[in-house]
Amino acid sequence: MSDWRERLKDKIRDIPDFPRPGILFKDITPLVRDPAALRLAVHHLIHPFVGSPVTVVAGMEARGFVFGSLAAWELGVGFVPLRKPGKLPYDVQTVSYTLEYGENALEAHVDAFAPGDRVLLVDDLLATGGTARASCELVERLGAVVHGFACLIELADLKGRDRIPCPVHSLLRF
Repeated sequence: MSDWRERLKDKIRDIPDFPRPGILFKDITPLVRDPAALRLAVHHLIHPFVGSPVTVVAGMEARGFVFGSLAAWELGVGFVPLRKPGKLPYDVQTVSYTLEYGENALEAHVDAFAPGDRVLLVDDLLATGGTARASCELVERLGAVVHGFACLIELADLKGRDRIPCPVHSLLRF
């Protein structure tokens, strides 16, 4: 593993049995608290997309907002939040999905994307792929194209990348 990956991995702590017994939660708060680690993560997160035709970044609630907004800033494009139900004040499109420990939905304003926008989806974690797949569906329903999916952490044994119909870029695989 490269040196920068080890530096990032050292900033992620495991929390057993959260949010329920049997789940090993990957806590990124030490990483985002450290400005050098955060900058390093964002740099490597966007690296494959620099110079690509991405026109907007979309991030999933809530930790995807952290990495997604910083990725958008660095790429010089806008940011669209994909929110949990009831959080957006305007007309929305909704997609429901199943998580590894429950069900949820994501929403975006109906005018969040311009027709043909090329969207980079960003989140902190890829597990079973339910959130990422729902995000792809939501973006496409709103007339945009999913260019790629980028995440800080991928739980490779859960095979979430197999459910995502676009290129996947993950920094750390557990």
